[in-house]
Amino acid sequence: MNEFELIARLTQSPPTNAAVVTGPGDDCAVLDLGQPGQLILFKTDAVVEGIHFTRETPPEKIGRKALARCLSDIAAMAGTPVAALVTLALPTNFDPEFVARVYAGLNALATQHHVAVVGGETTTNPDRLLLSVALLGQVPRGRQVLRSGAQPGDAIFVTGELGGSRAGKHLDFEPRLTEARWLAGHFQLHAMLDLSDGLAGDLRHILDASQVGAEILKSAIPVSPAAKLQARTHAPAHRPAALAALTDGEDFELLFTLASRDAVKLLDAWKKAFSGLKLTCIGKIIPGSALLLRDKTGSHPLAAHGYVHFA
Repeated sequence: MNEFELIARLTQSPPTNAAVVTGPGDDCAVLDLGQPGQLILFKTDAVVEGIHFTRETPPEKIGRKALARCLSDIAAMAGTPVAALVTLALPTNFDPEFVARVYAGLNALATQHHVAVVGGETTTNPDRLLLSVALLGQVPRGRQVLRSGAQPGDAIFVTGELGGSRAGKHLDFEPRLTEARWLAGHFQLHAMLDLSDGLAGDLRHILDASQVGAEILKSAIPVSPAAKLQARTHAPAHRPAALAALTDGEDFELLFTLASRDAVKLLDAWKKAFSGLKLTCIGKIIPGSALLLRDKTGSHPLAAHGYVHFA
């Protein structure tokens, strides 16, 4: 049973509390706690030694990544982060200075995004470090962007470049909070998420939630220089750069759809607002449920998937 099969089994019973606007299955839970004009976003995520970082990773980058992952999910809903709780699980022989540096990295990013770290929990974990963050955010009522609104004919866009996570991007990425709020404030986005498990896997989440299909253009996928370099220096054993961009995961860029009639207007406005960050139209939403990749030989079912825990 892989990660998503387990989640489906554990979330068979929908939440019954009337405050729940959106429950399991999106980047954040969306709650209506009666705040005028605002909805609450609620998210938790964890980083585990040996999975998300190694013992050689600089501790400041471990703490930064732990919070940045949650911030990226708030961005995926076009929200603003507010406050965080941190659970820290440590082996018994932990180094207090190392832990302090982990928190320094987390706190530096929290300060950058005006997030209050308001408490948490410490506990023992036998042989490795685990850091879990629960994050509250908010979004203007009716402005939240879910995974479930993609429509046939929509253009599919992605920010930045893909496939650079293995070269270190997974520790240094910038959560696209400002960009997501700008997008939601200027355009009618139909669906959005952040790319944490790879384009090939995460696009499928939008397709499943929206009950649609997609066709993406292989030549349009914005492959990072790091992925291209890895493909050249490790060839032929290493995977092609385009496959890395489709499957590596932990790019934490925004993937979203909107009506194709708005595509040119969006690209023109984006260049003025975010000249240093690429925005690329990589395909379109189609009827049905297929995920297709178009190359020089035609359009074919995409067999590649992103990263999946327990697979």
